[in-house]
Parts: sequence; C-alpha cells; structure tokens
Amino acid sequence: MKAKYADVILPLPLYSTYTYSLPEEVSEGVATGSRVLVQFGRKKYYTGIVSRVHSEAPSYEVKPVSEVMDREPVVRPAQLKLWRWISEYYLCSEGEVMKAAIPTGLKPESETFVSLVDDFDVPEGFSISERQAVIMTLLQDKGRMRIRDIEAELGMANAARHIMPLLDAEIVAIDEKLVERYHARKESFVTLNARRGDKETLHRYFDMTARSDRQEKLLVTWLDMSGWLNPMRDASDVTKAALMKASGATPSILKALVDKGILTVERRVVNRFNHVVEEHPPLLAPLNEQQSRAYDATLDVLRGCRPALIHGITGSGKTEIYTHLMAASLRDANQALYLVPEISLTTQLADRLRKVFGNRLVVYHSKFSDSERVDIWKKLLNTREPLVVLGVRSSVFLPFSHLGLVIVDEEHESSYKQYDPAPRYNARDTAMVLAQMHGAKVVLGSATPSIETYFKALNGKYGLVELNERFSGTPLPDVNIIDMRRQRKEKKVKGILSLPLRTSIKEALAEGRQAIVFQNRRGFAPMVVCRQCGWTPKCENCDVSLVYHKKADVLRCHYCGYVCALPTLCPACGENAIATFGYGTERIAEEIQEEFPHHRIVRMDLDTTRNKDAYQEIIEQFADNETDILIGTQMISKGLDFGRVKEVGVANADTLLNFPDFRSNERAFNMLEQVAGRAGRREEKGRVDIQTSRPDDHVLRFVKAHDFKGFYNVEIEERRKYRYPPFTKVINIYIKHKDARSVDRIAREYTLELRRIFGNRVLGPEKPFVSRVALWYIQGIMLKIEANASMKKVKDILRDVYTRMAASPDMKGAQIYYDVDPV
Repeated sequence: MKAKYADVILPLPLYSTYTYSLPEEVSEGVATGSRVLVQFGRKKYYTGIVSRVHSEAPSYEVKPVSEVMDREPVVRPAQLKLWRWISEYYLCSEGEVMKAAIPTGLKPESETFVSLVDDFDVPEGFSISERQAVIMTLLQDKGRMRIRDIEAELGMANAARHIMPLLDAEIVAIDEKLVERYHARKESFVTLNARRGDKETLHRYFDMTARSDRQEKLLVTWLDMSGWLNPMRDASDVTKAALMKASGATPSILKALVDKGILTVERRVVNRFNHVVEEHPPLLAPLNEQQSRAYDATLDVLRGCRPALIHGITGSGKTEIYTHLMAASLRDANQALYLVPEISLTTQLADRLRKVFGNRLVVYHSKFSDSERVDIWKKLLNTREPLVVLGVRSSVFLPFSHLGLVIVDEEHESSYKQYDPAPRYNARDTAMVLAQMHGAKVVLGSATPSIETYFKALNGKYGLVELNERFSGTPLPDVNIIDMRRQRKEKKVKGILSLPLRTSIKEALAEGRQAIVFQNRRGFAPMVVCRQCGWTPKCENCDVSLVYHKKADVLRCHYCGYVCALPTLCPACGENAIATFGYGTERIAEEIQEEFPHHRIVRMDLDTTRNKDAYQEIIEQFADNETDILIGTQMISKGLDFGRVKEVGVANADTLLNFPDFRSNERAFNMLEQVAGRAGRREEKGRVDIQTSRPDDHVLRFVKAHDFKGFYNVEIEERRKYRYPPFTKVINIYIKHKDARSVDRIAREYTLELRRIFGNRVLGPEKPFVSRVALWYIQGIMLKIEANASMKKVKDILRDVYTRMAASPDMKGAQIYYDVDPV
C-alpha cells in the first residue's frame, strides 16, 4: 500500500501549505476539508485543514498527522476554492484566511502550562524571590496550571517574568497542552422506559402513580408532549425544562418517577440552532406598484445572469423586495445569504424576517459566543434544507451547500471591509465571487451606491433597478444646513446645539415624535488640554491624543485601548488647569438631557453596545417609543427603520468633510444622506438639521438636494482626472517597525524597488494620518495599477520584491502587509 500524505493549511501567515504523512490507521478517514491536529515547530500544535490528499512524497522529512479530528470534513471544497481566491486577490496567505473563516471553537490550539519539577534541587547561589515562592506554593497545591490562570489566581501581572528564572534553574517545567475552546451545549431530556405501543407497561405505570395526582399529571403531560399515544404523529423528544413548565411539577416529583423506573433523565449534546423547520409558506407582505415593477425588473436582470443593483432612496421599501426574492429562492429549494454591514441591523431585520420565514432564518455575527458560532457552522454543514442566513461580513465563510441567492444590503458601506488583521477582504466583493462559484444570483442594494458599483451599473456590467419614491409616499425630508459660525456670532449656540436644532427637536417632541442626533465620535471629549501651558495627554503607544470618557472617568486611546486616569494637576506645569474640549456622544447625551430633562434619552455607540444584547435592547426601546431621543455614531445611520422619527440632527458635519483620502467626499455624502434618511419614513415629512462651519461645501449642497446622481457626476470626473477607482485598482502597502529610522529607510528602499518595476504607478512613501499605533511606526506606499491587471501576477511580483528586500538588515523586525481596494 502506497504511503499517503496530506497538504495542510495552518492558521498562520505562511505562504504555502505544509505536507504531513498520514499513518495507516487514520489515512482512510482523511479527506479534503478534514480537520487534523499537527505539530508545527518543536512544541506547538495547531488545528489545520487538509487541502489535498496524495501519494507524492516530498523531498524533506515529514511529521505525521497527530490526530484526525472529525469523521467528516468540516470545510467544503467550494470554501477552499474561495479561500484560495481571497489569498490571491487580497495578497495574503491561505492560513490567514482560514484563521478568519473558521470559528475559534473549531480551532483548538496549544497553550503554555507550568508545573513543578519532581524532586527539584535549588541550584547553588540561586535566590528564590517572594513572588517566585508564592508561585511555587500555588503549583504545589494546584498542580499543572496555565500562566494566565496563575496571574488570575494571584492577582499578579506578567507572571512569566518570575517564572522564566525558575525555568532556567529547572525548578519548573513548561509544556503544551491542547485546549478545546468549543463547549457543546447539553440539555436534559426525559424518556419513558417502555417501547412505543407497549400499553401493558403503560397501564402498569399508571397503577404505580395512582396514589399521587401530581405524579400522574406529570406522566400524562409527558405522553401528550411526546405524541407517544398518537400513531399518526412522529414521537417528539421532551426536554426536562419544557416538561416541568408544562406540568407544574417539582424536581422531587420527577425524581420519584425516575426512582420507580418509569422515566429516565439523560443529558444530550444539542445544536443550539437546530430548530424544527416550520412547514408553512412564508408570510409575505404585498408589494406596492412601484415595488412590483422593481421586483420584476430585478428578476429580468437576474435571468440574464448579471448582478442587479437596486438603487432605491431611503425608505423606498428595498427590504420587502429582498424578502420576496429570498422567498422565491426558498421555493426553488435554495439557500439565501442576506448580508448587512452592522450587527445592529441584524437585530431589527431578524425580527421582521422571522415573521416571514420562521425557523428557516439563521442569524450569524460576532456577538455570538464561540460555541454558538460552531453550532451554526455545523447546522449549515449538515443540512441541504432551504434557509435564509442573515449576517455580517464573516457570513461569507459559512459552509453553504446549495446557495442560490446573495443579497448585499447597503453595499456601499465601509463596514464590509476587514481592516485588521489579514485577510483585508471586502465582504461585498467576496460575496459576489462566492455566488459565482455556486452559480447563485446577486442583488446589491443602496440609496447611495459606491462610485465603483454605480459606474458598473451605468456601463452595463450590472443591471440597474431604481426606486425613486418612498414606500409610504412621504417625500424625502427637508435638509437645513446650519452655519455654526453665524450661530456663534449671534450667540445662538448652547453647548453644541444651535438654536434651529434645539427648536426642531422641541417641535418634534411636542408632537409626540422622536429625534435622532448623530455625532461620529464616541466618548465625552476628544480633546483634553491644559489651559495654562497647552499640555495634551497622548497615548503611550500611538501618536494620538487620548479621549476623555466621563462615566468611566478615564482617558482612553481609540486605537490601541490604552487607558489612564485624568490628572487633576497638569503633569507639565503643575497647575490645576486641565480642561476638556470638543464633543463626543457621551457629552452630547449629557447636554441634551439637561436641555430636555423630562424626556427619555438613550445613547448608541461602541461603549453602550459592548454586551451581546445591548443592540437589541436600545433598538427595541426606541422602536417601541420607550425613548424619545437617540444619540449615536454611524451605527444609527445604517438602514434602521423607525416610524416615529421626525427630526434628525447632525451635531458636527465638519468631522466628515475633507478628510485626506480620495474617498472622503463619497464617505461624507453617503453617511449624511443615510442618516438623513432615518427621518420621516412614514406618514409625516421629516426634517434634517446639519450643523457645520462650512455651509458652502459642495457635498452638503448635494445632500440638501438629495441629489446622488449630481454628486456622482462630479465625483466620477475627479476620479477619472486623477486616475482613481474605478479607473484603476489601488493597493496600499504598509511597512511597520518599532524603530522610526528603520521604517523610514525600509520605506524609501521599498519604494525605489517598486518604481523600478511599476514606474509612476507608485506613490509615496508617506506617513498615514496616525503614524504610530501600538508602538509600531507606520509608512505607506500607494500602488495604482490598471483595473484589469492580474492580481496573481501582481502578488507574485510583490512577493518577489519582498524576498529580495528581506536580505536587508533593517527588515529584521519589520512587518509588511497589503490593503487591496482600500475604502
């Protein structure tokens, strides 16, 4: 029998697979997509995915696969094909794609454990410190422990610093142990100790419970819930929790029936999302005349095998069209993927879609625990039933078996782009490739499509479907541009609120309506300054000022998370002159509460939505009219549908305008138009007040007129003139090093090397807006190449340049990474 080998993808930034031998006892159970446990390096163990099984012995000595972790593959061939495309297009390794794609619970890794050496001897001259003695006592008591558990137990930071001398003295030993992060959900089930149809045994059981009405009731309830007596019905499993609730029994009553041998309670592993699929057809809301025309036009585009772009103004009812398209996909026995840019949208949408699709709806996002995500993965892996998956960008990695439709809502959103770590993919573009691999249809939707997408639609690559009226018939809201310079000059500004904005909010509340205030900065104050000497607190790890968060009473870096206390006295001059300036959502919420003390106000930003259920609670409260004013960051601008919002205020539009980036105008227009679209979505026309110090900015002029096409015509000419997407493809190359001079030298040499190949397509190097993050100094090089260039060839060239550059002494300690199609 020929020896077998497996090429394994490891969750590491390695630009090739690694070959392992397959021992005879496991070789039959290994296939493409199987999980295997392999040793990499001297002590580390990783979960890898088999990309190929073959009989070609490599030229080097190989290690054996340590363990095959599944009887069946956990990754489908189509997924591996998508991983390869992502790694080639986004210039990263398949291992990095794997790491992002598979839930953590399916990737057990090794962690460092520490234990005392048996009968150790303290070397002569070695002095055991007090902290080392405490660690040794703990290990003697507890045995083998992880370093992080030692730190937690002793309240000690950086325990490794005290452990390493003990290791060198051979007092302790370290080893690696596999840690499985997935915890299966278990549930108690109750079963009857009799074969179905055995009425003689059942009569005997009733005789045994005749003296206790409560025991008899529990038995009757079990029979009713299980369908045991109904031959026309399949028997159902009965959970202990449901049985106890339905019967009203106490644990002692159940125990009595178990002790009598009538019932058995057993714990089973269950899939958290393995719901019974409802058989009733989807309960679809009827489409109005405009929606019906758009639906038919979309179907015509899809029949022609082109992606369809639904360009519908805010509130035009795009979601209902998506729902009808998904229902049609389910009727064809296909699965549908519905992508949204933010977790906050899944909350409101899930409620709407569950009313239509029932348990055929599956929701997937990062707020789920590892174990919940594993269960969703396994559900999709083990079924071919028609389902609708509603999720954020990571949903493109799920193991679809029969994908028939992909919908990307708010396709323009930058949230679809993964920034760090690699792979730096765009879920919109990846979803389109995923659909192509499955032969599925693609629908993109937005009130403000991206410049590239609209360009493709106008040029026939995509089909264009337009919705120019709101579903309710209500016109788009009036937009009022408030000149804050004039307001301040006339002394009509109170805090951050101008007189017109305060008046508009008051009028909306007086009519029993709601208001939204948008500010794209969280925290209390983005600037802290000493009024005496001008000192400003900076992050120790990044080149940014710290933001003051009043509730926590701390200064926080929004890049690396560094936290410190707000000093009472200035560290530079010693004066009590520390002051906060500027406005984040926390400060705006405080001022609005003072202005409207009798109204209910809620804030929605990263700080208030950290726990799993916070999004849903905030959105439900506002939707149910339990709060009057919602204050938030860009989270509130993305497709949320509230019927009672009359007023939307933008606290400071200046933070969005003229950012040093070729997409800044596009981002500003999209965000302002989207947040404006939250107003007046039902019977009554809404109002939008935008506060700015630059009222004549052309972006604001187009927002005021709700003129996307006018904005597009100006922007596309700018892109054509300066050769930016869609006329070119942009790749940003970033160089990071912990030494500033080294990163300067590497960036200059790298740029010269690239210019020798790509000529004037190379721009830079230059420092980004924030040039040091988490102790890493950063420089960027922009590469603009032809839109139809082969990404595989570009990757090969860049990889070759990197290999040549790696010989430089400066490259030691440097990191190079690529951002393809930055947004």
